[in-house]
Amino acid sequence: MRPQRPTVFASHWHHPTNTRCGIRTDDTMTLPGSPFLAYCGNDLYLDDVRLRDLTQQHGTPLYVYSKKAMLAALAPYQKALQGRAHLVCYAVKANSNLAVLQTFAQAGCGFDIVSAGELARVLAAGGAASKVVFSGVGKTRAEMATAMKAGVKCFNVESTAELEVLSEVASGLNMTAHISLRVNPDVDAGTHPYISTGLKGNKFGVAHEEALATYKRAAALPGIHVAGIDCHIGSQITDVSPYLDALDRVLDLVESIEAAGIPIHHMDLGGGLGITYTDETPPGADVLIGQLLAKIDARGHGKRELLFEPGRSLVGNAGVLLTEVMFLKPGSQKNFCVVDAAMNDLMRPALYEAYMGIVNTQQRTDATTVWDVVGPVCESGDWLGRDRALAVQTGD
Repeated sequence: MRPQRPTVFASHWHHPTNTRCGIRTDDTMTLPGSPFLAYCGNDLYLDDVRLRDLTQQHGTPLYVYSKKAMLAALAPYQKALQGRAHLVCYAVKANSNLAVLQTFAQAGCGFDIVSAGELARVLAAGGAASKVVFSGVGKTRAEMATAMKAGVKCFNVESTAELEVLSEVASGLNMTAHISLRVNPDVDAGTHPYISTGLKGNKFGVAHEEALATYKRAAALPGIHVAGIDCHIGSQITDVSPYLDALDRVLDLVESIEAAGIPIHHMDLGGGLGITYTDETPPGADVLIGQLLAKIDARGHGKRELLFEPGRSLVGNAGVLLTEVMFLKPGSQKNFCVVDAAMNDLMRPALYEAYMGIVNTQQRTDATTVWDVVGPVCESGDWLGRDRALAVQTGD
């Protein structure tokens, strides 16, 4: 694998005034997904920074992020939850860049982590351990101990076996681990199988029908304090109905658990809200949360602390990967546009054939040609986009 190039924030870039462009003027063309990414004249800007200026300074491949876009994506979550006991925990798995983490820490967010390495990054970026929930199906004993010593808010426990080990580790440290069980509600999120996490056939969570018995076991174990319940059904979800179905099952469980004498302080409803890549129309975060809150209130659970774990919806449309065209390679069956970014820079297309928008940072008037945009790694799966109509030249 090749070394990763640096990352910069568009809003931190000091650039000549003659390259600035207000992107909300009449001569701009905003691209799908983000109002912060637009052409001004023939040049592509993120916020008011011309992107090809950054490539000259930093080289390619290069990730560039918009702090404004991230905070704009966070705002509907915070506004919808205003006046409620809540914590928005950014899902570090979505993007663990230190400057990204720092942005959300400074905005008052907590964090959803899946490893001790992610915890270290959160703490290095100024995040508070007391606002961290530790998820993941494969926590090691060492990671459990590290997280407890750091003082994380809660462990989202995903199996009875994990619960037993966590009890042993906590007892050995003479500490108490605050836990919620991640419950698998067997709800179809309607997304790609690789990012669907709430069905019986998925590896995640405790089966819905086994949850009450597992909570009773947790309440009886030394070193364990039951704090809440957790549910996460998948990623890139573009419809509210799977969330509402899952919430009904979670609320049913909460009532059963508390009837058994085990208080539930908080409900963690996960993340997974989708974004626009092409023509998707996911609901706004405020719309989603509004409908969830209405159901929660209607069933008499409005006073509980609520946790959400957004990731993709906060950062997925907040940045760009800049890459240079190295060679154009026409062929009898396929035309290949070879760029210097590869599958190790952007895994989603190779992993599950995800679509990512590809545009030229400088619009050309040449006729377009259909290209497969591919990287330099020696794998046939190293591609970023297939059958894209682009007007490109070597060096773009």
